[in-house]
Amino acid sequence: MADDAAVGELTGRGAQPRQLIVTVYGLYSRESDGWFSVAALVNLLADIGIDETAVRSSISRLKRRGILEANRHDGAAGYQLSADAVEILREGDERIFAPHRGTLQDGWVLAVFSVPETARQQRHVLRTQLTRLGFGTAAPGVWIAPAHLHEATTAMLQRLGLDRYADVFKADHLAFGDLREKVAQWWDLDQLRRLYGEFLRLHEPVLRRWKRRRSAREREAFTDYVRVLTDWRRLPYLDPGLPAELLPKGWTGARATELFFALRSRLADEAHTHVTRATGLSHR
Repeated sequence: MADDAAVGELTGRGAQPRQLIVTVYGLYSRESDGWFSVAALVNLLADIGIDETAVRSSISRLKRRGILEANRHDGAAGYQLSADAVEILREGDERIFAPHRGTLQDGWVLAVFSVPETARQQRHVLRTQLTRLGFGTAAPGVWIAPAHLHEATTAMLQRLGLDRYADVFKADHLAFGDLREKVAQWWDLDQLRRLYGEFLRLHEPVLRRWKRRRSAREREAFTDYVRVLTDWRRLPYLDPGLPAELLPKGWTGARATELFFALRSRLADEAHTHVTRATGLSHR
């Protein structure tokens, strides 16, 4: 099973070479049963500026963490995604590429848990996983998120065997206090605003550059798309899709979301063409 650190890799919190490898696997390897040859990975990551030594070292670490498994296809050495990694990436597809913004009418999902001292490691995993899903802390042992995350929450608890420690509720906020103020306490919106601002600072110039382009540059599209997706994919996990009415005015998350999807629309097809030509992906 992919461990706690492995989940970090799969949601964009790992070291940079490993992040990029996971992004490449998530985007392209599932078209070929989750497998890439080592040679193909080395060539693709070289396009992004990662040398062979760093690629091989990162692959080894991803293997130790349960994300990749060694396998040979037609005599070629390579690695494929583990079953757990495939499931985590599948869940991530919706979160990353189809983010949902909740409304006040939707209500909330509450995860209430009690873990005995003898199972403190499970307590740590539970807190980490709820944070990964975008939950805020309303009170000790009471975690809250927009209601649309209830299916992802129950699936995670069952997959990791944590359902014995938790109860999940659908809830409405009836009283007391200003809900906008409470949301700002339950989630670190200042940090999230800074992260969205950094994403905009890094990638708005990329979109401006591509708008000036008249011809396709597939290798460059691949490089830019992998980097923008690597930077983007952790943000939908930190931002659980809080209702817009509860967010600060001029929320930078809206601009960042528009930017990501504009870049995806511009780059994804050309990037895929580059990978297909570089690896023979469509012929496996």
